[in-house]
Amino acid sequence: MLVAIFQLAGCVTAPGDPSAARVTGKASSSQAKVFATEKAFARTMERRDLKAFSSFLADDAIFMSGDKPLRGKLRITENWQKYFSSEKAPFSWYPDRVEVMESAGLALSAGPVLNPDGETIGTFTSVWRRDDDGKWRIIFDKGGCACDARP
Repeated sequence: MLVAIFQLAGCVTAPGDPSAARVTGKASSSQAKVFATEKAFARTMERRDLKAFSSFLADDAIFMSGDKPLRGKLRITENWQKYFSSEKAPFSWYPDRVEVMESAGLALSAGPVLNPDGETIGTFTSVWRRDDDGKWRIIFDKGGCACDARP
């Protein structure tokens, strides 16, 4: 989700407002559930709880991070331990969009990634799968720089 590229010069925009994030319009119950699940997932970073973070990952999850994808819950958790080692979270995120494909039990969430000062430094996109136990778990995750694309 979040890699060093977010710290590149030129990737910082105006501060975001996490309180503005919400499901709008006529959201389905599944959209509302995924939205709430993504927000709970983000709180694991704020609360510095790596074990809880890991509980949102499917066993076969893939995080697109750097040159090589991180494959599997264990590898992702081991790699992300560095983001949970300090007292203060190095970044935060919140969903500002959720779409659900009911027929496939899949959902997509996306939104901004913020630095500790609340400035947008990137974006994330996560794909969720509703497992047999009814819980939504991340199967794919990709972060990107928030700066404008250049030709």
